[in-house]
Amino acid sequence: MNTKLYVGNLPFSTSEAELRVLFQRVGNVRTVTIPLDRETQRPRGFAFVEMETPDEASAAIRAFNGHLMNGRPLTVNAARPMEPRGNSFGRERNPARNGGHRRNSNRW
Repeated sequence: MNTKLYVGNLPFSTSEAELRVLFQRVGNVRTVTIPLDRETQRPRGFAFVEMETPDEASAAIRAFNGHLMNGRPLTVNAARPMEPRGNSFGRERNPARNGGHRRNSNRW
């Protein structure tokens, strides 16, 4: 199992230090990251916590999934790898990366 955890449904006032203290109850915490919104620079309501070992990560999931933090039940599970992002149009612009296929219909 991965040692990096996704922690969702966080109160927006939660700090990295608070999460570190909470997760240290079940093991050693390597890192805590709370991503910020690009425009507002405010927390986005989720975080990533990396535990020292897979066993500690499993213990954290069991202990804190559904745990109430400031009245909100946390969602804690193994983090998934980040998926590659497409362009802003929702499709790949470079045909060579898309199997070499281009749209062959005329627009007019």
